[in-house]
Amino acid sequence: MRHPIVKSAEDRMNKSIEKISEELRKIRTGRASPAILEEIKVDYYGAPTPINQLATIKVEERSLIIQPWDKSVLSSIEKAIFASDIGLTPMNDGNVIRLVFPTPTTEQRQKWVKKAKEIAEQGKIAIRNIRRDVLKELKQLEDDGKISEDDAKRLEKEIQDLTDKKIEEIDKLFEKKEKEIMEV
Repeated sequence: MRHPIVKSAEDRMNKSIEKISEELRKIRTGRASPAILEEIKVDYYGAPTPINQLATIKVEERSLIIQPWDKSVLSSIEKAIFASDIGLTPMNDGNVIRLVFPTPTTEQRQKWVKKAKEIAEQGKIAIRNIRRDVLKELKQLEDDGKISEDDAKRLEKEIQDLTDKKIEEIDKLFEKKEKEIMEV
């Protein structure tokens, strides 16, 4: 059975990895992806509402088709997309909004990879900070006589192994994203 301190560290590390995964998903790849719209909120009767709660979003080749269930919200969706920083121009034909994803230049791809790398590095820093905090807790438990020196050493090794495993997970997430960005 795992020691509670190791379990707690693992839970915190998993939350960090989920956040990194989410951040990486939002980075453009040149492919049409509904994930790019997740952060955009539309003013719908005074309430900021995500686009996916107001419309059907379909992927067609290199574009997204946004078809609102209520046509009166079409211009609000268009305004919200214009106001966002996704770098795409919505085309409103009165029924649907079309977002066309142009083929990215090599320079744009490199910029996206660089951003993905920065996000991955932030994730690794977060994991290492969790390790540092947990090792400090362990040292305190040992100093207070609540765990033996042998147990402290064993738990330190478990924490280090866990840290290595989580950093490897982040590396894999980054490699996957880099491949996605570069292969369009």
